[in-house]
Amino acid sequence: MVRNKNKDLEIRKREKEDIKTEVYALSQSISMSAHKARRVLDQIRGRSYQETLMILELMPYRACYPIFKLIYSAAANAKHNMGLNEEYLVIIKATVNEDTTVKKLKPRARGRSYPIKRPTCHITIVLKDISLYEESVVENSIRLATTQGHHSLWFAQPKNYSKGLQEDQKIRECIKNYVQKNMRISSGVEGIARIEIQKRIDLIQIIIHMGFPKLLVEGKPRRIEELQMNVQKELNYVNRKLNITITRITKPYGHPNILAEFIAGQLRNRVSFRKAIKKAIELTEQADTKGIQVQIAGRIDGKEIARVEWIREGRVPLQTIRAKIDYCSYRVRTYIWGIRYQNLDICRRGIK
Repeated sequence: MVRNKNKDLEIRKREKEDIKTEVYALSQSISMSAHKARRVLDQIRGRSYQETLMILELMPYRACYPIFKLIYSAAANAKHNMGLNEEYLVIIKATVNEDTTVKKLKPRARGRSYPIKRPTCHITIVLKDISLYEESVVENSIRLATTQGHHSLWFAQPKNYSKGLQEDQKIRECIKNYVQKNMRISSGVEGIARIEIQKRIDLIQIIIHMGFPKLLVEGKPRRIEELQMNVQKELNYVNRKLNITITRITKPYGHPNILAEFIAGQLRNRVSFRKAIKKAIELTEQADTKGIQVQIAGRIDGKEIARVEWIREGRVPLQTIRAKIDYCSYRVRTYIWGIRYQNLDICRRGIK
């Protein structure tokens, strides 16, 4: 019995070591007061890696530069040493502690001097990969037993569960990248509502729900076969068959992902965000929805101060579990007013 317990403990330790999603970075003895560093850390705590770099580049404080170097080095270690994707890194912890005070003497005339006290501090940054713990899925996950269904259907042992999730993520990224390259996009909308994955022992069934499948298949009917070949090459499927099918959605603008892509395309073309949201509301009314709520956050219209704007139309009972509400969070980069990119989240798209 003792040997079996020790084996179980070793297996659990190995499983914990295999799933490393956090990266620590520590910078010691920085010549700066803890108060000035804390003023900057409070602005970046809980934000994504890319958004944090943008904020630190634009803030006018001297503490931004050492914090920028610390976060950049932590993300580089996560990418090269652990193979994590920088797009899914989030700052979950940012703390600063006071260090020793350096005392010096400033010489003055007539043999006099006065003391100089220079405070120092320690800064700790923790980055986490949220690709396996997507926080944006919570709005849908609480309704799985009532109105929502699973987008991935397969069974795996606990030690292989994380590998299955990473495999699903690679499949979805591969399909989206192929659609972006080969789709004839007119309005900036890819039209992928969701991707369902069903895994068996010798077969992987992938169902792509699209709003505009003709833009992908039109002119080249063998693009589905090319897509299957690309997925098989990237994931090295040898003993398992891969089958991809595309289904058309009757009312595409009734799905939040397609609607979020439409708003993102309008913002890239420098359309006013209010006009884009009002146009999106008109499209959802044509899809016979009961209500919609759109929220945009970031440096909207190139303003220097970030803010949050949201519009609600109709009924969106978020607290009602039986209500059929679909949720989407989408990020878009735009080039406005000389700024490199702008992050916007479109969320809480409700359908009942």
